[in-house]
Amino acid sequence: MSFKIDWSSRSKLRGPREHSIGELVRKLCMKLAPQAKGISISYVDDRGMRKLNRLHRGLNKTTDVLSFPASPEKGEFHHLGDIVISLETAEKKAKRFDVSRRRQVETLIIHGFLHLTGHDHEKDAGEMMALQAALEKEMLEDEPLPMSKKRGRKPGSKLKTLKSGTRVVVTGRAAQAILRREKQQKEKPSPKAKAALKEKSKEKLKAKPKVKLKAKPKVKAKADVNKLKRGPGRPRKIVVGAVPKAAAKRQPRKRRVVKIRSGIIS
Repeated sequence: MSFKIDWSSRSKLRGPREHSIGELVRKLCMKLAPQAKGISISYVDDRGMRKLNRLHRGLNKTTDVLSFPASPEKGEFHHLGDIVISLETAEKKAKRFDVSRRRQVETLIIHGFLHLTGHDHEKDAGEMMALQAALEKEMLEDEPLPMSKKRGRKPGSKLKTLKSGTRVVVTGRAAQAILRREKQQKEKPSPKAKAALKEKSKEKLKAKPKVKLKAKPKVKAKADVNKLKRGPGRPRKIVVGAVPKAAAKRQPRKRRVVKIRSGIIS
């Protein structure tokens, strides 16, 4: 049976291809999807993987591998799907586990192939990861590499819908703002509750007795000048009808004539 593999790369790093892992891909096809006739494997960088992860899963972060199963109609070429691998993330994991880049990519190929055939480790009870470990031992004759099972959103993150309609995962202050908005909408009273509160307030106003206001005492228009209150200190004598004295004119000060002495100041 002829099985076609389409290879493509959009990464500065170099990934393994037909001569190194082509046989592994064909073995996986014979074992897991014998009816398939082709598959696509693409290598990208972290920036390209982040974009794909945001568009298709709503996660604004990079990841190691993504799988896109195909659904060909009856009579069409049976294309299994696409596997996309970030070589930058694969290189980081390879250094962490002290293995080669090719060995890490082999694990990601097996993981992505299982997703294409309908397995999902986020929904099952560990069957996919157990099958992946068995395939690594059987086809690679090596111990399986550790792989994180948690591939969901970070705790506290929220999905935000942009004006364009795309959904983006946000964290930090943006996620807290969405939570506050949701809380305010829940606490906001319904129109029926608002109408009931208005009726209650009207009934309370009608039930209250009218209170008569007391008349304010009349204030004298003019106060006696002699009875004005002053602060602490000596009281000032105020005489009604007295004319204030004019201020005395200030005489100009005589200028002093200074005799200038000739000579040198040393």
